Amino acid sequence: MKRIFITILAGTLLLTSCFKDLDQRPVTETETDAETVYGSVSGFKGMLAKIYGSFTLVGLEKGGSNADLSSNNGQDLMRAYFNLQEAPTDEVANTWLSGDKVEAITFMTWDANDPWVADGYYRLYYTIALCNEFLRHGSDTEGFSEAEKADVASFCAETRFIRALAYWMVLDLFGKGPYVDETMKVEAFMPEAYDAAKLFAYIESELKATQDLMPASVEYGRANKDAAQFLLARLYLNAQTYGCGDHYSDCIAACEKLRTAGYSLEGDYSKLFNADNHLRTNEIIFPLVVDATNTVTWGTSTYVVCGQCDHDGLLDAEGIFGIKEGWGSFRVRGNLPALFGNPLTSTDKRCRFYTDGRSQWFTSNIDDSSQGFFCEKWTNLKDDGSIASNSVESGVCTDWPLFRFADVLLMEAEAFLRGGQGITRSDALGLLNQVRQRAYGNTTGDIADADFTLPLILDERGREFHFEAQRRTDLRRFECFTGPSYIWEWKGGTLAGRAVDDRYNLYPIPAAELSANTNLKNDKY
Repeated sequence: MKRIFITILAGTLLLTSCFKDLDQRPVTETETDAETVYGSVSGFKGMLAKIYGSFTLVGLEKGGSNADLSSNNGQDLMRAYFNLQEAPTDEVANTWLSGDKVEAITFMTWDANDPWVADGYYRLYYTIALCNEFLRHGSDTEGFSEAEKADVASFCAETRFIRALAYWMVLDLFGKGPYVDETMKVEAFMPEAYDAAKLFAYIESELKATQDLMPASVEYGRANKDAAQFLLARLYLNAQTYGCGDHYSDCIAACEKLRTAGYSLEGDYSKLFNADNHLRTNEIIFPLVVDATNTVTWGTSTYVVCGQCDHDGLLDAEGIFGIKEGWGSFRVRGNLPALFGNPLTSTDKRCRFYTDGRSQWFTSNIDDSSQGFFCEKWTNLKDDGSIASNSVESGVCTDWPLFRFADVLLMEAEAFLRGGQGITRSDALGLLNQVRQRAYGNTTGDIADADFTLPLILDERGREFHFEAQRRTDLRRFECFTGPSYIWEWKGGTLAGRAVDDRYNLYPIPAAELSANTNLKNDKY
């Protein structure tokens, strides 16, 4: 069993229903419970676990019972995030279009009433609400010893990081959103709308302020100061996309700090996505914990591991994936394996697709489960090949590697090509080739200087990070997500693919939220 601190403090807080107030607090009948919980360091730590768990869990009981929110789909944040980041792109081909309500996001025809858009939005603001509540109590530690006050202060720094992460997701997905922090009143009110510039400035200031307050070393499953540095690098890499100026040199500076922090690439790429990946702390900077005992979820990595395996018994569910049965939720569009050249002969170890008797390219509907390769990247197998858990009863045991050192290397190489200062071209190319050498096991896949270009970086990110909920952000940064510069099969709802309107670069604020807060509006929807 992996050692984790996330054992959720069940029944601690019951939050008011959404969304009279985006900064919710315990209802009256649980005020005494809240005072008890926040009356000790162990209570604070339990609520910190709840905050971390808000990315992967739906509610307080196994598999999502006793849900935190009333929601259109009732799924966890990372399931919604995966769908929003992957379903519209050149990577995922969804099978249950109507059943999973993913037709609109698959074909880039969503509107402000889309259920996955609403789920992502409200789950993010639920996390923000939890953080604000924690910080409100964390500012009052009267009666605590000095050592206990120091512990709570450290927890508060972590909480500010988590809140910044949630706000970054709001910025990246929606481009704007209401702003609420722990200093604001807790009764119903209408929060101010922050545009991209204000969200960017706030997130940047929080990450700069908290990284020196966060611990350098923490229990597995918690974020240390390097996680804040990583998110700062990602914020800077995407700054120009958000309309917030050129921060590529800042991105390089942040990556340089991480490159000297002692991280290294895991030798076996596949082990980053198996049930023993909690042992890969050499590369995984910040994980989201998924455990078949303490953090049972039908989303996050359970969704991907079970979803990428067919449900008709074509694939060996136990032998390949370490699960009892597949869900058959998605396959891959032909453009993804095409990144590896000929996927049948590629020696790139990241090229992990089930191809037997299957066509790479579609000739019919995207939900035709007989077409498209299956991805074999994620598993519920341990290092020794044994199955980690009964996926039918309790999901998988594979953590989600949210921040990886490989991303540091590729972010820095890209930032250089975009004009960032601080390293040489030879240095930047060497960073890319470190990732390539892990993929090939030698230098045969090294990129020559003449081929070291931004389009190659986009392709490399597809090879390295596919099915990790990054593709939409990457395509958008390269101006390839909506327009005609890159067309993939079934983009925009046609087999041949088509350009779609630039409004789809961002998701709309849900219609119900617009009705509740007149400070918000969707300019292009």
